[in-house]
Amino acid sequence: MKAELRANAMTRIAAGEPLFEGVLGYEDTVVPQLEHAILAGHDVVFLGERGQAKTRMIRSLTGLLDEWMPIVAGSEINDDPYHPVSRHALDLIAEHGDETPIDWVHRDRRFGEKLATPDTSIADLIGEVDPIKVAEGRYLSDELTLHYGMVPRTNRGVFAINELPDLAERIQVGLLNVLEERDVQIRGYKVRLPLDVILVASANPEDYTNRGRMITPLKDRFGAQIRTHYPQEIDIEMAIAAQEAALDPDADIGVPEYMARIITTITHAARSSSQVNQRSGVSVRMTVSNLETAVASATRRALRLGEQRIVPRVSDLDALIASIAGKVEIEALDEGRDAEIIDHLINSAVLTVYRELVSGEGVRQVLDAFDEELVLGVGDDMPASAYAAMMSEIPALAGPVAELNGDDTSDEATASAIEFILEGLHLSKRLNKDLDGLKAAYRGRF
Repeated sequence: MKAELRANAMTRIAAGEPLFEGVLGYEDTVVPQLEHAILAGHDVVFLGERGQAKTRMIRSLTGLLDEWMPIVAGSEINDDPYHPVSRHALDLIAEHGDETPIDWVHRDRRFGEKLATPDTSIADLIGEVDPIKVAEGRYLSDELTLHYGMVPRTNRGVFAINELPDLAERIQVGLLNVLEERDVQIRGYKVRLPLDVILVASANPEDYTNRGRMITPLKDRFGAQIRTHYPQEIDIEMAIAAQEAALDPDADIGVPEYMARIITTITHAARSSSQVNQRSGVSVRMTVSNLETAVASATRRALRLGEQRIVPRVSDLDALIASIAGKVEIEALDEGRDAEIIDHLINSAVLTVYRELVSGEGVRQVLDAFDEELVLGVGDDMPASAYAAMMSEIPALAGPVAELNGDDTSDEATASAIEFILEGLHLSKRLNKDLDGLKAAYRGRF
């Protein structure tokens, strides 16, 4: 198995092809380490918080296997015709010789996966005596009485255990025997299982290294321990969110870059916040979920107002409180401050992106208009055409709006840019903002 994986990986590396499709941000960190492990023929454990593509990389390893694999027909554990393991295959080959029937297994079926839970048993992973087969007249010492577990059924394949430290220690010992000593005792009967399995596991770093929930011999069997991480750059996480978000392909959806950047910056702000529990991590799934929620809020508005184009605005960010609350663990001293802390994360993200993208020169004339006691009202239920009308009241908005939206001159994109500019001016303490339910009014400070 390890030779097969190595050979196919070498072919891809030599051709300059990526090992995994759709995994972004690991090109210079995780992927080189994994390439080293595969070329060295090592079993691997991925250490990382939730939402760091560990499971995706593990499942993608099947792409490095041969497309089709021959097995002895009827084998439950993918017996190699030239190196049979099970009693079924040994007897069949002894009877038929070179005429032994062969089946072919696709690489997608050469993957087994188990989420480690406290109730996982040896029977789940290794196997158990099948009472029906015993009732048919076989002896307990007969290997044909066994019902194989998940690991033997993944023979000549990749077996993955997610959250490995949650596996009970006695089960870890049984797994160790199969992987290293190649035997296991089931109901007191010692069964030789010379399996050819690549073991890949995932674990939270805190559980794996600090709590002592891993037996040392099993830990020692992993040749490579690879630390995963969250996207280190905003642009990479934006690309991941755009790739993973489940948006309606038939809808006319336009997510401005500044809105996508705000949504991503919220996640990065949460990862550095002292009021968010960092031990459990802040998953990339939060960015994806927030993008989907913002688009959903914009879709709801478009349906209610009869608009065709769907463009999220700053007023849609209020809807993110529900999607963020389930993705982070707030560490607040006072009860009920979760929404306040999340609102602060959103505001800080809007201000950060505003300072990055909007120049002071472009909005100075906008501020001059507010000095003449102008008040602009915005809201989630306002049609895009009402924002377009604001351009005639403040012609100075045209420059910053065009700078933000580029070639998108639709009323919906104009509305989104105007809300972003006004909210950025408010958060940078250059405009006042009065809230009235879901509506807001911006006015000059003096």
